[in-house]
Amino acid sequence: MIVAIAEKPSVARDIARILGANTNKNGYMEGNGYQVTWTFGHLCTLKEPHDYHPEWKHWSLGQLPMIPDRFGIKVIHAEHVEKQFAVIEKLMQAADSIINCGDAGQEGELIQRWVMQKAKAKCPVKRLWISSMTDEAIKEGFQNLKDQADYQPLYYAGLSRAVGDWLLGMNATRLYTIKYGRQRQVLSIGRVQTPTLALIVNRQKEIENFKPEPYWVLSTIYRDTLFTATKGKFTTKEEGEAAFAQIQGKPFRVTKVEKKTGTEAPPKLYDLTSLQVDCNKKFSLSAEQTLNIIQNLYEKKLTTYPRVDTTYLTDDLYPKCPQILTGITPYAPLVAPLNLQQLPKSKKVFDNSKVTDHHAIIPTGVNPKNANLTDLEKRVYDLVARRFIAAFYPNCKFATTTVLGEVGDGSGLDFDSDSDSVSASVSKSVSESKSESASKTEFKATGKTILEQGWRALYGKTDNQDEEEKILPNFIEGEEGEHTPTLTQKETKAPPYYSEATLLRAMETAGKFVDDEELRAAMKENGIGRPSSRANIIETLFKRNYIVRKKKRIEATETGVELIGIIKEELLKSCELTGIWEKKLRDIERQKYDAAQFINELKEQITRIVNQVLADNTTFGA
Repeated sequence: MIVAIAEKPSVARDIARILGANTNKNGYMEGNGYQVTWTFGHLCTLKEPHDYHPEWKHWSLGQLPMIPDRFGIKVIHAEHVEKQFAVIEKLMQAADSIINCGDAGQEGELIQRWVMQKAKAKCPVKRLWISSMTDEAIKEGFQNLKDQADYQPLYYAGLSRAVGDWLLGMNATRLYTIKYGRQRQVLSIGRVQTPTLALIVNRQKEIENFKPEPYWVLSTIYRDTLFTATKGKFTTKEEGEAAFAQIQGKPFRVTKVEKKTGTEAPPKLYDLTSLQVDCNKKFSLSAEQTLNIIQNLYEKKLTTYPRVDTTYLTDDLYPKCPQILTGITPYAPLVAPLNLQQLPKSKKVFDNSKVTDHHAIIPTGVNPKNANLTDLEKRVYDLVARRFIAAFYPNCKFATTTVLGEVGDGSGLDFDSDSDSVSASVSKSVSESKSESASKTEFKATGKTILEQGWRALYGKTDNQDEEEKILPNFIEGEEGEHTPTLTQKETKAPPYYSEATLLRAMETAGKFVDDEELRAAMKENGIGRPSSRANIIETLFKRNYIVRKKKRIEATETGVELIGIIKEELLKSCELTGIWEKKLRDIERQKYDAAQFINELKEQITRIVNQVLADNTTFGA
């Protein structure tokens, strides 16, 4: 008998139907030579400290660091988990072969490997590796089963991540809680959650310590159009007023009219993070809510595998795209303008080198009309479907107009300040400028007009399109006339608080906070955490009362601020730590780095951190 094991009951039912295993049994389905069973995500986990040594059950500084000689796994203590594991164990021990049908990723590999190890499975194992749950994809996957050995490096990387997180989390959390917690609460430390919390705390401190500085902007209105001085930002009111006086009552003259056309390519396809960002901005969904919804759409066969970090498709998907576009019938009017026999194939969409395990999130081609979707599921599906259709639409074409003008009669001032910086200083005082050679004050206005909507036709008029499109009057070089100058006082602004959308982006692009060039490059691909784990990390920080939501913005609590303040080991709260890990874990996957070496280095690092904290006399909240 062949035992196929999936990650969820719903996935197992789909696989069983395809395989012809239609007889329901207790915890599995059987038929046609197959027994199809399932886990509920993780059934097994790494052992807890007291499972290795009874004395480790009690939190004590004297027991740190806790470093097991050999890590082990155990079945999670929950009645429904233990009951299902007993079913799986019995099936696997009697199986002729096993097919690992877990989610096709690092976590899915780890979940099923641990179950097979704990069940003491001895028979050969094959791997089902698919990117969507459509009947066609499942059938194709079973026709092209892979050897389990092909995914050994993926398993080693997942195992190394889990062991590393155990070593750091268990030791550092106990260390900081006992040393600084004052028995008030557990001070949780984690490789991903602590640097994420540090991002929020650092931004908050930057906002709290920010002192706005005034500046003055010189502009003028000519023919109902606002022109801004190209060198007209001043750090003192006197300088601004002097500049204003030099142009008041003098004619405005158009010196240059430049018109250019340009194109805007369709937006990239969705990876998980960009979908979470858009759903937060458009629907105020949390990252976790978006992940749950897109996971549901995947299990309902409507979209492809969601836990992805690429916005590209592989070349072999190109021939399937017409069928996918035809299948999403509610979008037929949007698909109609496309030539399905000659779809464009852009390198911005199809690029094998940008895809590892899974491609971008796209529709599967299954008609969503019959899927009984919730309102939110419809909205998220709509984002994915339109983004996919847009990939085959032509570029948006637009025209930009730049108009330069000047005011002055040769007696003006030369205001040589940096127009890109609100804190720039005027390089010469008024008295110095008067003695310099005379110059005129230059002004600039820009406008944009959409010539051909292209892919933008899929989205209608956006909220900010009025701002994007600014049609200027027909100016002619050399014309001149009266104008109305203004001197406006403004203030520099503090950076905004993080929203969930901007925090996700900060986690994704955290490499910019790292000095080391090689680590920056590693984090360009990974950032803080994996796309599939970021939502859970943010939710964990909320649950532990380290951060709170205030409408759309995220703020650190007093406890969160204090925790980051007490951590003296900069590596624990820096993006650099996770950058080091992600690079090494990726190298383990690629068989360029040894998993055992990774763990040994971590053991040494944990020992050093424990010794440093034990020698510290600081108190929490001091």
